[in-house]
Amino acid sequence: MYRINEIFYSLQGEGFHTGTPCVFVRFSGCNLRCHFCDTDHRDGAMMTLDDIIGEVNRYPAAPMVVLTGGEPSLFVDRDFVEALKRATGKRVTIETNGTRLLPDNLDWVTLSPKGAFEGGGAEPCVLTRCDELKVVWCGQDLAQYRHIAAAHRFLQPCYSEDEARNRANRADCVATVLQNPEWRLSLQVHRVVGIR
Repeated sequence: MYRINEIFYSLQGEGFHTGTPCVFVRFSGCNLRCHFCDTDHRDGAMMTLDDIIGEVNRYPAAPMVVLTGGEPSLFVDRDFVEALKRATGKRVTIETNGTRLLPDNLDWVTLSPKGAFEGGGAEPCVLTRCDELKVVWCGQDLAQYRHIAAAHRFLQPCYSEDEARNRANRADCVATVLQNPEWRLSLQVHRVVGIR
């Protein structure tokens, strides 16, 4: 059984796959407590793998499943990923804080380490390779991410309820990318267009 916060169909709003239709499987539960987290970990329904597959299959047009959270690496293993792929025919991707090793049969890994944030440093990031490194930007030193091998590197301004802070953080993030062109800017497009 898995505690699932929600399963929904939408467009990927961040990073490399921005704009791609995806089924999001949001797990409830995390080993970190980042102050900006958008998941209510008290909420969620207990579901079997068959329940999850049934929900994912309600969206046959989606080419991809995104395992997110929370921290999905606490719950999924190679058998889970294989069963999900086989039963849905979709690519299976994960968004992870990198504090746990991952199954080797995932189609795409988005690593978003949280050690630079209050509540995010409880456990160290152990992953050193990923398809996409997506750093939530609040002005931290980028040198701490140099050892991570990634095909794509994104800086994403940390969202705040305070619009003045958002503007300042976006401007700082843009300036940082201009000074560090190995990084690309990622915006939370789903917030801009008003979708989940």
